Amino acid sequence: MVHPHEHSHSPKTYNRAFLIGTSLNVSFVLVEAWFGVITHSLALLADAGHNLSDVLGLLLAWAASYLVQRPPSRKYTYGLRRSSILAALLNAILLLLTMGGITWEAIRRLQEPSPIAGDTVILVAGIGVVINTITALLFMSGREGDMNIRGAFLHMAADALVSVGVVLAGIAILLTGWLWFDPVISLAIVVIIVVGTWNLFKDSLELILDGVPKQIEPIAVRTFLQELQGVTQVHDIHIWAISTAETALTAHLVIPEGYTGDRFLTDTCEALHTHFGIDHSTLQIETGNPDYPCPLEPESHL
Repeated sequence: MVHPHEHSHSPKTYNRAFLIGTSLNVSFVLVEAWFGVITHSLALLADAGHNLSDVLGLLLAWAASYLVQRPPSRKYTYGLRRSSILAALLNAILLLLTMGGITWEAIRRLQEPSPIAGDTVILVAGIGVVINTITALLFMSGREGDMNIRGAFLHMAADALVSVGVVLAGIAILLTGWLWFDPVISLAIVVIIVVGTWNLFKDSLELILDGVPKQIEPIAVRTFLQELQGVTQVHDIHIWAISTAETALTAHLVIPEGYTGDRFLTDTCEALHTHFGIDHSTLQIETGNPDYPCPLEPESHL
């Protein structure tokens, strides 16, 4: 007997945060790119390019946050919830590619230093620190529970850090005249951002491949189900993410006495949600009749 159970909840939306963040960053990209060209600053141009990638990242995350709210259809029986995982993965890739571009240009500038207007760099990048910090704070509360929002937060926090580095480079060049400060600080910041982005890339890739979400211990889930009253065996258990904020489970429970009633299923699904954060559970009850063995019983995992 199969019993699907879903916890209906209205996930927090970040439409206002996305609108404000995108508007601020589009405006700043235009201003920063212009000043980067006229001052010949790699740090400003790199920051503008990175900020442009963040605009694209914000738009990706915004689109995904809308798509996950679409209702299920005959073709997409879970709706489009997985789009949030795809957006998180694309955001991580986009950020890593942007850092690669900054690295390439920084190495070139180390070999061929060019003068920049330090005071202009400090002013424009200082504005960037404020804008990117404000935008990052808009997504700060949701970064732990939703990988898609975490991707948006990471983009903006990284941008704020790059802008801080630009300010430091401008100050250093004004005080010392050493032009190599600009690309060296850019490279140092790239390292910091790549380290932080790698976890987002790895986590989102695992979810795309139906990996068990890292906050869930599959052995603990299996043990919980095996210890339920009347259950003698658990097999064909699967745990995967259907979005960056929702987890699903399917499992076969062998109960020799047979189906014990809807209350058992309801209580079990509620407990799975409470203890493990599993939102969508589907449980199949079997009696273990040897004349009708379950073809999915043999397994070598969990």
